[in-house]
Amino acid sequence: MRSHSLLLILILIAACNSQTAKFDGDRAFAFLKEQCELGPRYPGSPGHAALRARLIEFLQANADTVIVQDFVQIRDLVKDTLRLTNIIAAFQTQRETIEEATGLLIGAHWDTRPRADMDEDPAKRLTPILGANDGASGVAVLMHLAELLRQYPPDRPVYLVFFDGEDDGFPGALEYYCLGSQYFAKNMPIPKPKEAIIIDMIGDANLAIPVERRSINSNPILVRKIWGLAHARGYFQFVSQIGQEIYDDHVPLIEAGIPAINIIDFHYPDQFNNYWHTTQDTPDKCSPKSLKIVGSVLLEYIYLGK
Repeated sequence: MRSHSLLLILILIAACNSQTAKFDGDRAFAFLKEQCELGPRYPGSPGHAALRARLIEFLQANADTVIVQDFVQIRDLVKDTLRLTNIIAAFQTQRETIEEATGLLIGAHWDTRPRADMDEDPAKRLTPILGANDGASGVAVLMHLAELLRQYPPDRPVYLVFFDGEDDGFPGALEYYCLGSQYFAKNMPIPKPKEAIIIDMIGDANLAIPVERRSINSNPILVRKIWGLAHARGYFQFVSQIGQEIYDDHVPLIEAGIPAINIIDFHYPDQFNNYWHTTQDTPDKCSPKSLKIVGSVLLEYIYLGK
C-alpha cells in the first residue's frame, strides 16, 4: 500500500512539473546564436575549444553530475588525429534501478563541419560552416532542457549527451562520421539507457520532420509516442510519413542495443533548396518557433511519456 502511495505521489509530481515547466524558444535561440558567435566549432578550431569549456561550465551549474569523456580518434584515411570530447549531463541518477533500465538519453552533436562541401560556390567548399542548424540547434535545445530539469526534477534518470565528432566525415566512409556516439556506445560511462532520442537539424525555420526510417524499425513505440504528443499540441511539423534512412548518432546506439530514434529535418530548408553543409547555415535560417516545437515535445515526454 505504501509503495502505491509513493508511486501516486511521483506521478502527481511529474504531472505538476510537466504543467509548470515551459520550453522557451527565445531562450533556446539565444543559445543557438551564442554558439555561432564563437565561429565554426570543428575539432581543433578555437570555436571548438571555447564551446567545450562553455558547455562544461554551463552543465556543471545545472546538472546533478557531469561526465567529460575525452578521447582521441586516429583517422587513417587522412592520416590525422582528432581530440574529441563527449559531455554527459545526468539528472536524477539515484532513480536508476539494478533490475531494469529506466534512463532516457537525449543527445545532439556539438561539433560543426570543417568544410562547406555542398556549397553552390566551388570557391567556398573548403570554408568551415557556421552550423546554426547543423549542430547549434540541437545543442541549444539540450542546454535549455538542462535548465528546466534543474528547476523541475524529473521522476526518472535523464541523460543529456553532447556528442563530438559527428560531422567531420567523408563521403563514402560512414565510419568517420558519428565518432562521438561510436566511442560512447563502446565505452558507455552511464548505465545503459532504456531508450534514446537524437535531435539534429531541428532549428530550420521551415520545419518538417518526417519519421526517419531506421528509427521506426528500432523503436516504433517511441516514435508513435513522440509524434502523438506533437500532434496533440497541434505541432504537425512532425510529419506522419516515413522519410529516408539517415546515418546519425542514433545508429551506434542502436547497434549497442539501445532502442533509439532520430528527430531530424534533413531537407534544409526544403526538398528543392539546400543550406546543409553550406556557408548559408546561419542563424537567420533558423527559428525560435522551431526550437520551441521540438523542445516542448521533448519536455512533455520527459515528464509524462515513459
